Amino acid sequence: MIYRWFLSHQWKEMKRSSIWQKNVVLNIVLGFIILLMLSYLLLLGLFIDRILEEIAPDKNPVILFSGVLIYYFLFEFVLRFLIQTLPTLNIETYLHLPIKRNAIVHFVAGKSIFALGNYLALLVVIPFVFKVVVTEYSYLQAWIYLFIFICFVFTNNFLATYIKRQMVNKPIIVAIFGLFVVGFVLLDHFAVFSLSYWFSFFFENILKHPALIIIPVFLLIVTYLMNYYFLRNRLYPEEVIKRKEARVDSLSEIRYLKGLGLTGQLISLDLRLIWRHKRTRSIIFMAPLFLGYGFFFYPIPMYREMYGMLIFVGIFMSGGMMLNYLNYCFGYESNYFDNILVNYKDFEKYIRTKYIFGIAIATVCYILTIPYLFFGWDILLINSMTFLYNIGFLSYLLFYISTYSKKRMDLARGAAFNYQGMGATHWLSMLPAFLLPVIIYLPFSWIGYPKTGLIFIGVLGVVGLLFQKTLLNIVFKQFMSKRYQMAEGFRE
Repeated sequence: MIYRWFLSHQWKEMKRSSIWQKNVVLNIVLGFIILLMLSYLLLLGLFIDRILEEIAPDKNPVILFSGVLIYYFLFEFVLRFLIQTLPTLNIETYLHLPIKRNAIVHFVAGKSIFALGNYLALLVVIPFVFKVVVTEYSYLQAWIYLFIFICFVFTNNFLATYIKRQMVNKPIIVAIFGLFVVGFVLLDHFAVFSLSYWFSFFFENILKHPALIIIPVFLLIVTYLMNYYFLRNRLYPEEVIKRKEARVDSLSEIRYLKGLGLTGQLISLDLRLIWRHKRTRSIIFMAPLFLGYGFFFYPIPMYREMYGMLIFVGIFMSGGMMLNYLNYCFGYESNYFDNILVNYKDFEKYIRTKYIFGIAIATVCYILTIPYLFFGWDILLINSMTFLYNIGFLSYLLFYISTYSKKRMDLARGAAFNYQGMGATHWLSMLPAFLLPVIIYLPFSWIGYPKTGLIFIGVLGVVGLLFQKTLLNIVFKQFMSKRYQMAEGFRE
């Protein structure tokens, strides 16, 4: 009964929110897109047996499908980590009521089971189970197979939720877990350890020995209890506030920033803004996606000869995080932009600090991409030239375009599929970011000098760095002429 009460409150809160009311048309469009996606998944499930037969007619389709599931769960975990919002509850409104605290914690810990992503794959798996598994085994084993799959889906859900919560509390745990997963993926890629083989072997043995079903059930219970105890230890608001203050204050204790004077103070404020708010913090969580983008292309020999495509990859890896910062740096401060205009005196240093911070982000990302040298010196050349282009040309352009920001940003909402606060200029900035360097490169490629084209892209960045003072002065003058228009827009 108490959980129905919680659900009723959550539904009313969502339905009555101003965001929901303002985006009725958008919600209708998204609903239509979701229905279309569901129909495609259902069609895939109805014809999955024929697809598997075409791929490997001599193999057991159940074993083949089970081996593929491990890659689905890995992909789903990444999507959950990046996109799925953490289940929350305004516990202060319930703590003074005669409700058991364990009931509150159980509701918050289990709230993520209502996420739509938990049920999408069932549109594919259910038809597969009752068309293929039943034929190959029996009805009982078909139900067992479906139950195992559901256990793994919710295990994945609770594990992703727990890891995401630990990102703020203990980032080292997330780093170790990420390295562990990447290590297994690399071992699988280089055929040292086959994830698909062992996962299909696991499913096959459970179907033969149903008593082993206790293993996925045990994993599900463990991941749920991890979330439960994490939340129970942080139930009291004063504990949450105390930990939050400790984390935020630790950013101001960076000695190097203290030695930079006003510039260091401004960078420290930007770090706090990024780490305190959900929208900016979720971009940090997406950093591994930016940096790992090369793994989709560099291991494939065919792509390593396609320099035009690899230029896009290089721009994305070293410049993706910088683009997210410089393109919206004023929008991120929209909630207190009036305070900046009133209290800041040295706007020239204010602009220069944001530029330095953006360049620092790109530099760190570039350093982290250097290990891609493993795939060849050409990859290092592409990444180096695109990095120079990012910091010596694209950075100024993004910074200049960001002065046209006039839409207030709600930093309490996540970044994934969130277009609130974005204007047409933000979308247009993607053209010079990803299209212009390819256009510069193509004429050199057509006349047979592709590497000269790459070097020319880097030279363009070097020229920008040489004229840094002049270009920053242009951005500064643009900011000074637009600052009141920006402030007026941010107030709406």
